Amino acid sequence: MPAVKVNEVEIHYEEYGNGKETLLFSHGFLMNRTMFEGQIDKFKANFRCISFDHRGHGKSEVTNSGYELDNLVMDTICLIEAMNLGAVHFIGMSTGGFVGMRLAIRRPDLLKSLILMDTSAEKEDRDAIKKNNLLVWILKNIGWYPVIGKAMAKLFYKSYLKDKSRQSEVKMWRKNIMSQNKKGIIPFAKMIFERDSVLEELSAISIPTAVIVGERDVATPPALNKMIADKIPNAEYYTIPDAGHSAAVEKPEEVYNAMRTFYTHNGI
Repeated sequence: MPAVKVNEVEIHYEEYGNGKETLLFSHGFLMNRTMFEGQIDKFKANFRCISFDHRGHGKSEVTNSGYELDNLVMDTICLIEAMNLGAVHFIGMSTGGFVGMRLAIRRPDLLKSLILMDTSAEKEDRDAIKKNNLLVWILKNIGWYPVIGKAMAKLFYKSYLKDKSRQSEVKMWRKNIMSQNKKGIIPFAKMIFERDSVLEELSAISIPTAVIVGERDVATPPALNKMIADKIPNAEYYTIPDAGHSAAVEKPEEVYNAMRTFYTHNGI
């Protein structure tokens, strides 16, 4: 698996296809680059597809510092520039969406289009911060086992978790999440809780944008995603039925179809 050293961190990525246009996929907290496999498998015939692990996640380096959101944005900027990708079509889920919005505001020259999945432009809710801080304390001091059930329920809707035909996937994600290094996960979580709002800056985004959300997302509910779509000029908005926060994993075909529709509408 290839890696590139940027912004004082080794970022691991996977690359598929060799089309003229590049799709760059950015995952959410506790996930990894593989969450977009259902979409990449279909897009790689016509696009160059690159998915990467954020610092502290997956195969990427677990650093001692640098988990601030602005630094994650800088990681991504440096990755795009170091790989000479030019302007990309960016797809960001949850934290990846935090990164994508800030990229579009600060470095629009690096993006041709933007897809935001199951994310939020606002600060974290105070009640959610209290509950999440408790879970982080338990994780830090006791370990994964007391909190993994709550984490899975936030990331995935119950229909996916209970689907007998997909239990191998569910077990895989549970294992992946529990294998994440607490040294990176805990400061990454703190960054999420302390993020600033960019809601009022979104009207400056002028590139084609789509917002895709699972209709059962409890971590970043559809109302928060709709606010993003309403703020970005001409943004397209798609809901994915019977899907939670990780719609790209839970409903890969439906998310691909929404992406493909958006790209078709914009001549991509």
